[in-house]
Amino acid sequence: QVQLVESGGGLVQAGDSLRLSCAASGYTFSSYTMAWFRQAPGKEREFVAVINLNGVYTYYTDSVKGRFTISRDNAKNTVSLQMNSLKPEDTAVYYCAAKRTIVQFTSSAQYDYWGQGTQVTVSS
Repeated sequence: QVQLVESGGGLVQAGDSLRLSCAASGYTFSSYTMAWFRQAPGKEREFVAVINLNGVYTYYTDSVKGRFTISRDNAKNTVSLQMNSLKPEDTAVYYCAAKRTIVQFTSSAQYDYWGQGTQVTVSS
């Protein structure tokens, strides 16, 4: 049974940092592309970052480039999102997602497995 569990969310002030983690189980982690998405109240779920199978290739949405870093540890079955210089507009529920593919999809519709989400709130 595939399971993704996010952690690390919280309430921070603008300019602060947070590190989100997603622990995966129930499948061969290294065979899955991993991604982070977020959903703010009243908005659609949007792509944040994606990382390929071995962690060499990453891609980010423009609004987080230079501030967020996605990484993975295939030995520990975890994917992380380091978020620096947080802004109020980063406030959302953050989800990790997984798909067995070598393609770094940015559409939420492409992903097969999802975590329950972790809330990130950035105050101004």
